[in-house]
Amino acid sequence: MKKIAILVFTSAFCIASFTVCSKFDKPAFYYAPATDTLLYTESAEDFPNPERGFYRVAETHANNYQPLDVNQLKEWRTLQQADDGEYNVYSTLTFRNIVLDGFTSKDLPEDLLTKIKTDFASARTAGIKLIVRFTYNVNPQSGSCPEGFICPPYKDASKEFVLKHIAQLKPIFQENADVLACLQMGFIGMWGENYYSDFFGDASSNSIGKFTDENWADKNEVLKALLDAVPADRMIQVRTPQLKQRYVYGVNASTNSAALTEAESFNETDKSRIGFHNDCFLSSPSDYGTYDDYGNSSSDRISGNILKPYMMEDSRFVAVGGETCDDTYSPYNDCEAAGKAQTEMRNLHYSFLNCAYNNDVNNDWQTGGCMDSIKNNLGYRFVMRSALYPLSAVEAGKLFSFTLNIENVGYASPFNQRPVKLIMRNQQTATEFSFDVDTDIRKWFSGINNLKITTLTQTDMPKGVYDLFLYMPDKYESITSRTEYAIRCANTNCWEETTGYNKLGFTVKVK
Repeated sequence: MKKIAILVFTSAFCIASFTVCSKFDKPAFYYAPATDTLLYTESAEDFPNPERGFYRVAETHANNYQPLDVNQLKEWRTLQQADDGEYNVYSTLTFRNIVLDGFTSKDLPEDLLTKIKTDFASARTAGIKLIVRFTYNVNPQSGSCPEGFICPPYKDASKEFVLKHIAQLKPIFQENADVLACLQMGFIGMWGENYYSDFFGDASSNSIGKFTDENWADKNEVLKALLDAVPADRMIQVRTPQLKQRYVYGVNASTNSAALTEAESFNETDKSRIGFHNDCFLSSPSDYGTYDDYGNSSSDRISGNILKPYMMEDSRFVAVGGETCDDTYSPYNDCEAAGKAQTEMRNLHYSFLNCAYNNDVNNDWQTGGCMDSIKNNLGYRFVMRSALYPLSAVEAGKLFSFTLNIENVGYASPFNQRPVKLIMRNQQTATEFSFDVDTDIRKWFSGINNLKITTLTQTDMPKGVYDLFLYMPDKYESITSRTEYAIRCANTNCWEETTGYNKLGFTVKVK
């Protein structure tokens, strides 16, 4: 009897449940819409992409100013032989080193400021960007001092005039941020490398061999002025990791001070805007002092490979570049497997390197067989791997979603912000509709990046079949429509040169 009662109750419950469920319009079961998967083919082609790769050098002196040549910049943007190099490169970056000789104790004249403005205009016309540094002296004098090959005076400027010059240059930086890839700290010491200086300390054997608290404080004041002089979306590169630590955490900062975290990155704070330029990359275990601890008033200098782990962590989120300088650190600075050149670039997230210096090192990468890989992988290199997209039509004004898997096979992610857009183009009328993709391209780190792209289509979209494109233009309105400043993916049959779009290879029907 108990079993019969249970059976009756169960039957009644099921009938009641069916009666309730039958009141709903939709069935109780969910059927996922049909989808398809598209696999992309990677391309090994070398091609130009903005804000990455091997850069060209264009140095000029204030007392004999040679303006940038638009035609030369355009030529450098095409595949050309490196300066004194045995390899060819595309260069979308030019290092503009402006030597302010003769102005260590006076204001910059208006005609000089006008010439600097014109350089930025030339870069914009040519479709490239500038890495900019200002310095006061690039010609060291030898003598009987302890270092011999470089002796004081170093002929840089006092803090008073450095700050005056930065204030004069600020409007130029603000007005031309669109073609300023990044600004290097410069100004202090020989070559602007913040080491041999008449006014900001001399950590060499020519002097006391370390920097004092006052030296660090003065450098911090200059760095703060530079951070304030450029828009908040642009970075300042410093010569050594300790320059960043002593700015962020104070003149007594320890060498094990915390590096940037992903949560702190790309938020326009000072800490997130300080990157690095290593001008003696792969030259010794410490890269000729790049990773040294330069001490302060209460501690002595400690030489060695001390700050490299810090830079490996911090560099993931900032602009990193520089140049090689000495080939004596061979075979370490050679191609894998005998050397570690590519491993170092990947671990330290290099976006750009000099193709003019030092080619005693760089040429070895060509003969060693890894130059093609280095050219492709400096900075970012995005390879579309696969797409999962719906086969069903979408109603105008409704949501459309798909998944795109992109691998960044490069050493770094983009360090400057830019939009990512989905372009839908009507096959019949060629009418285009643009939709912002909710992502931060600066966080497309090395490895696989899975993008779930969801778009609310427009209600006024005409019915028809639409081709889809991924578009990654520059953020600045002045150049956002310029294809030279749009990012190209490393896939075959992908790039649409006339628009700067990357073809996704599938369509959607709008009904």
